[in-house]
Amino acid sequence: MIDTARLRLRPLRADDLHPLHTIFSDPRAMRYWDRPAWDEIGQTRALLEAFMKAAPQEHLEYAVEKDGTCIGRVGMWKRWEVGYILAPEHWGQGYGSEATAALIAEVWHRFPEAQRLTAEIDPRNAGSARLLEKLGFACTGTEERNFRYGPDEWCDTAYYALDRPGA
Repeated sequence: MIDTARLRLRPLRADDLHPLHTIFSDPRAMRYWDRPAWDEIGQTRALLEAFMKAAPQEHLEYAVEKDGTCIGRVGMWKRWEVGYILAPEHWGQGYGSEATAALIAEVWHRFPEAQRLTAEIDPRNAGSARLLEKLGFACTGTEERNFRYGPDEWCDTAYYALDRPGA
């Protein structure tokens, strides 16, 4: 577990299913994710189970908890990509930055071989770009129309990187 000033990052668990499904089924939260909002709770269950089974020597997956309630998730996977998602009612309050900063510190601590972290976002997601830049990430490039969101929409990707301090 990782405690910050206002949040707790803790391992995901089965009772996070409904709070996470509320997020993953919300079109606002999923607008810049890699897929549209889900209708079926089984999709969220499968993702949650995969998160919970992730090998801790390769992946870090945490629930973002505020006052005992799961409000999102933050994680590191693919050696060394970070990502996050929060319930929309918690946007704009600094929780995403706080949780991601704590995750980054944990990655640097647990994985001394990690020399650079990456993140990928839809470049239209200005809030996520601000979050990454606030944490020291720099945009390293964009790729146009490289993934399909839903059945008809082609989207761009912006790539970000953060070098280990002192590297």
